[in-house]
Amino acid sequence: QVQLVESGGGLVQPGGSLRLSCAASGFTFSQYAMSWSRQAQGKERELVAAITAAGGSTNYADSMKGRFTISRDNAKNTVYLQMNSLKPEDTAVYYCTLLGYFGKDYWGKGTLVTVSS
Repeated sequence: QVQLVESGGGLVQPGGSLRLSCAASGFTFSQYAMSWSRQAQGKERELVAAITAAGGSTNYADSMKGRFTISRDNAKNTVYLQMNSLKPEDTAVYYCTLLGYFGKDYWGKGTLVTVSS
């Protein structure tokens, strides 16, 4: 079964950085695009970044462009999200996401990122 386990969240000051990791299992990781999403309290979940199966192409939500970088290591079945220049409005639960796997979407349990001084 598909398992997505996020790690790396925590408390960081504005302007700081964090690197999130997602360990994936239960499917052929190297054959599927992966994404990161986030949900702030009281708001809808939004897509943050996506990366193709081989890692050759990435996409970002406008507010994350230039600050966040998604990457993957197919040998380790892991996808990463490097977050720089963090802002208080980046505070949210961040989810590793596998979309459209045999018609279903899968989410990890999430990791909380809090940006506060």
